[in-house]
Formats: sequence, structure tokens, C-alpha cells
Amino acid sequence: MFGKKNNEHKFSEPLIESFGTIIGSATEFHGSLIVSESVRVDGKIFGNIEERAGQRITIAIGKGGEVHGDIFAFRILVAGMVNGNTYAHERVELHTTANVHGDVTYDTIGIEPGATLNGQMISKRAEPNSSPDSATQLQDTINKIKQDAGISS
Repeated sequence: MFGKKNNEHKFSEPLIESFGTIIGSATEFHGSLIVSESVRVDGKIFGNIEERAGQRITIAIGKGGEVHGDIFAFRILVAGMVNGNTYAHERVELHTTANVHGDVTYDTIGIEPGATLNGQMISKRAEPNSSPDSATQLQDTINKIKQDAGISS
């Protein structure tokens, strides 16, 4: 009566990802990971995950996956738990079962209903003409924390 209804709800265009490394649900890893190819985490990581400089990789946290540390990548997809900050050069997706405790820095973001975020959402688009690498972002964050705490560098 009022025109054609579109019952389709598109969260985001599906991406065909190829994961060179899969951390299985029976795996628990302690330490920092520096990766050169996309990674899917279904197990537990206790430490940071960072893409190697110059790479454009995706880090995907599956429904049962947990990361207790910061994540630095081109694209970050979360369906599990992240207890740390995420820094995406391009996109962050928080799916229905996502549970994030930390700040999310992104260029674009998609959040499905049911996702939980306990932290700040920080848009990189607010920073004109800048695209710092993850090491620069980390150092800037450390400097800001020191400044807020009154600690000199």
C-alpha cells in the first residue's frame, strides 16, 4: 500500500577472507603475535596481536575466541571476546556475540544488535590527513596516558 517494503537488513557486504593462520579452540597462546597474514582466533590469546608493518590483514575473533591484549590490524572482526583496545586502519565489525572491553579505533564500523562494547569508540576520520601505523598509535596512547597521569616522558 505504501510502496515496496525492503525486509532485507544488510549489516555489511560479505567479505571473502582467506585466513593463513587459525588458532584453534583448544589452543591457548601467551605472548605477542606479529602476523603477516590474516588470522582467525577461536582459542585464547594472552598478549597483543599486531600486523607486520605494510601489511593489510584481517584479525577475526570467532564466537569462542578470546584476546586479552590489544589488536592492531587493517580490519578487525569480533564475534568473541576482546579484553583490550582495538586499532583498525580500515574497519571494525562487532557481531551479535561480540564482547569488547576496551577502546575501539576505526575508520568505518559496523555493530550488530546484541554486541557489547565497554569502552570508547574513536573515529579516525576525525583526524584529517593522518594514517599513523600501529606503533605510532600505541606510542601516542602511551604518551596520552602518561600525560593524563602527570608523568613526564
